[in-house]
Amino acid sequence: MSEEQEVTAEEQQPLVVQKVQEQYPDAILDVSDARGELTITVRKDAIYELMAFLKNDSELAYNFLADVTAVDYSLMEDVLMKYDYARFTVVYHLLSTEKKERLRVKVPVHEKELSIPSMTSIWKVANWLERETYDMFGITFEEHPDLRRILMPDDYEGHPLRKDYPLRGRGERETFNFEEQNV
Repeated sequence: MSEEQEVTAEEQQPLVVQKVQEQYPDAILDVSDARGELTITVRKDAIYELMAFLKNDSELAYNFLADVTAVDYSLMEDVLMKYDYARFTVVYHLLSTEKKERLRVKVPVHEKELSIPSMTSIWKVANWLERETYDMFGITFEEHPDLRRILMPDDYEGHPLRKDYPLRGRGERETFNFEEQNV
């Protein structure tokens, strides 16, 4: 590839990718643009600083955290191999209300180190979103101010959105007390 072609390819990168590569050159694992939806996959050890940068940089201004969720890739060998057998991926959906641009940020998380930094100090809304992800997948958010179940009862065992959770449940429908409130 000639120098001119390299410059042209770099110019075609979205501004957010260029700025993240400048600021955190080793953080990006993958960039994809499918159907106009930009996704950046980044290393877990860089996620907190990178997310603060995405919010606070005046040119990017991703000021709205729309969602936090996770994906269990335990049954997808090709994805597991791509990220050194990280079973889970935490997914953040960001929006720049000024620029009207969306960005998806993914972070591979290994089952043996099932934690990731909390984003609650950057976006307050992360509190509830991270609690939901914790409840459904069992991923711990470090330094979260109130990490406890939000959808399932406190004494519930397991995480229903994991691929190894039985399709018909573990008998909770038969033992669930519908007469009393479960608060």
